[in-house]
Amino acid sequence: MEFLPIFLDVKDKPCLVVGGGEIAIRKISNLRRAGAAVRVVAPELAPALRPLLERGEIRHEARPFCDADLTGALLVVAATDDREVNHHIAELARAASIPVNVVDQPEDCSFLMPSVIDRSPVVVAVSTGTASPVLARLLRTRLEALIPAAYGRLAELCASYRPRVKERFTEQRDRRRFWDRVLQGGVAERVFSGHLDEARVAMERELASTSPPSDSGEVYLVGAGPGDPDLLTFRALRLMQQADVVVYDRLVAKSILDKVRRDAQRIYVGKERDNHVMRQEQINRLLVDLAKQGHRVLRLKGGDPFIFGRGGEEIDTLAEEGIPFQVIPGITAAAGCASYTGIPLTHRDYAQSVTFVTGHLKDNTIDLNWAQLAQPNQTIVFYMGLVGLPVIVDQLISHGVSPQMPVALIQQGTTHKQRVYSGTLADILDKVQRDPPQPPTLVIVGEVVKLRERFNWFQTPLPAEQGAMAAIFPDN
Repeated sequence: MEFLPIFLDVKDKPCLVVGGGEIAIRKISNLRRAGAAVRVVAPELAPALRPLLERGEIRHEARPFCDADLTGALLVVAATDDREVNHHIAELARAASIPVNVVDQPEDCSFLMPSVIDRSPVVVAVSTGTASPVLARLLRTRLEALIPAAYGRLAELCASYRPRVKERFTEQRDRRRFWDRVLQGGVAERVFSGHLDEARVAMERELASTSPPSDSGEVYLVGAGPGDPDLLTFRALRLMQQADVVVYDRLVAKSILDKVRRDAQRIYVGKERDNHVMRQEQINRLLVDLAKQGHRVLRLKGGDPFIFGRGGEEIDTLAEEGIPFQVIPGITAAAGCASYTGIPLTHRDYAQSVTFVTGHLKDNTIDLNWAQLAQPNQTIVFYMGLVGLPVIVDQLISHGVSPQMPVALIQQGTTHKQRVYSGTLADILDKVQRDPPQPPTLVIVGEVVKLRERFNWFQTPLPAEQGAMAAIFPDN
C-alpha cells in the first residue's frame, strides 16, 4: 500500500484550512461533516462559505498565511491558488509532524482525502492513491449502489445490542456466527425496509434462542422493469443477490434473471394467453409455502408489480398468512418503452394526462370506458393489447377518435430487439397484418406519438449485430 488507510477522530479538534476559494470548499465541507473545528486563513472567502461563517460553523481570519498559523493544528489543508505557498505550508507541517493535504499537489501530501460513501456510523472510503481521483469517484458511485442508505440505522441497532451479545455469547466464534446470521438475515431486512420495531423484535428473538434458529422466511416482490437490466433499482439488485428462491414470470428477460444469486432455486410461473403454467391462486399459495419453509423468496415480475402485475393479490395473501414482505417498484413498461422510443407520455402541447389500461381480450371483447378514453388531449397506453388491437381500433374510432390519430406499437421495448410500428388508427392494422410484431408489445395512442421521430434517441442494433447481442442477452 502506498498510503495507510486510517480514520481520524477530528470531532471538535482544531483543523486548519489555508485558502478560502472554490478549491477549499469541498475540503472544508468534509471536515465539517466529521465535526472538526475548522479555522480558515484566507484574504477572502468564497460566497458558498459565507453561510458557514454566519452560522458559526467555521472561523475565518481574513489575511494571508503566516508560519505561526500551524500552532495547535491537528491537521492542515493547503488550498490556495499559489503552488509555492502550498509547498511551503507542506514543508512546515511535515517538520512539525502535522498531517498535511495539499490540493492538486499530491507530491506534497502526507495524507489524502478519499472519496467517501457516508452511511454514518458506517463510512466507506475509496482511494487510488495519487493515480486517478476520477477513478476513485467512479468506484464510489458503484459502491453507492451496493450499500443501502439504511446501513447506518443497521449499524446503530447493532451498537445498541453489542453489550448484550457479548454477554450472551462468551466465545468470539459464537458471536461472529450470531452477527453473520443477523446481518444477512431477517433482522437486516426489517431495517432496510424501514420496520425498525420489527427488527428489534427479531433481534430479541435471536438473542433468546438457545440454538441457532433458522431465519424466518420473507417475500420480496420485485419489479424487474421492462427488459433492460440497467433499469433495475439498487434495492432490486441487492435482494436478487440475497434470495434463496426466485419465482419469476415470462416477461423477465434472461439477462435480468442472470443477476439473481447463482445458487438460488428458480421456479418459472409464467403466464401467456391460453397457456398458464400456474394459476394465480397457486402462485399466491406457493409464495406462502416457501416463506413458511424459511426461504427468502424473490417474486420477480416484469415491469412494476402493482401495474397490471397482480402484485396486490399476492401481498393480500401474504398479509393474511402473516408473512413478512417488501415491495420494490420497477419501471413499468409504459414509462420504459415510451422513453426508449422518444415518446413523451405527456406534453403540454399534446397531452395533459395519460391513462394505463389493459387491452386483454375476454370473450373477444375489452370491457373499458371507451367514451372516457376517447376524450382529447390525453395519451392512452394499452398493456397486453396486441391480440385485441382490432377491437381497440374499432372502439376508439366508433367513440369519436379521429382515424388519423397516431399510434405506436413497441415490441420488446428497451431491449436489443426493440422495434416500433408507427401509424394511425386507420392504417395500423394493415401494417401489423403485413409484418406481425412479437409479444410483449405495448400500444400507445395519442398525439404525442408524432414526437417520436424528433425525440428518438435509442438505436437498436442492425440485424447483423442482433445475433451477437442475442448471444449476450438471449430470450427466456
